[in-house]
Amino acid sequence: MHIPDGYLSPQTCVLFYVIMAPLWYLAFRKGREVLDSKYVTTLGLLSAFSFIVMMFNFPVPDGTTAHMVGGALITSLMGPYAATIAISIALLVQALLFGDGGITTYAANSFNMAIVLPFTTYFFIIALRKLLKDEWRGRLWGGVIGGYVGIVLAASLCGLEIGVQPLFFKGYSPYPFWLSVPAMTFAHLVTAGPVEAVVTYAVLNYVRKYSPNILHLPQLAPSIKGVVRRG
Repeated sequence: MHIPDGYLSPQTCVLFYVIMAPLWYLAFRKGREVLDSKYVTTLGLLSAFSFIVMMFNFPVPDGTTAHMVGGALITSLMGPYAATIAISIALLVQALLFGDGGITTYAANSFNMAIVLPFTTYFFIIALRKLLKDEWRGRLWGGVIGGYVGIVLAASLCGLEIGVQPLFFKGYSPYPFWLSVPAMTFAHLVTAGPVEAVVTYAVLNYVRKYSPNILHLPQLAPSIKGVVRRG
């Protein structure tokens, strides 16, 4: 899901930097307001978790690969803004030191993995908390279902971003959207989506059983009165 340099036009890259700039600002401002030093360390560990899991790619028969992101788990533990911060940092390190994802496409990659995935997960957590009227079950199943849906949606958007380039900007991605979107969507439907969901389920249950205090981490999330409660 990491778009390399050269696949998106300069206009597309600039557009995503314009979109991401206020979102990064909101996320880091929320972090400064809520987190003290000990929780910053926890957020750093979650960023390292995201960095590590994104390095494991699963081969898919359609000729591409897929990977989990960890955004659903981070969102379930600390909220979507925390996931935005953690994943954005992980993506920046990958781009600068490992060439995994481009510098020009960094904002586009961050939008897909650090915004779409976490906030889709957050939507499901909020909806299931309200539907099930249970804090824990809402968080658990919202994280699981939202993680699956969110990573598939992020991958589909990645495919679309690549696939529209030949229509509007010649000389960049050679893959039209009728190839790139199905390839990315299928890859994450059958591999990364299930892995994201299973890992989120397993880790949240483990945390609840052996380290329940982690479920009470500060939440970096938009305030939704009457619905959002801290674990």
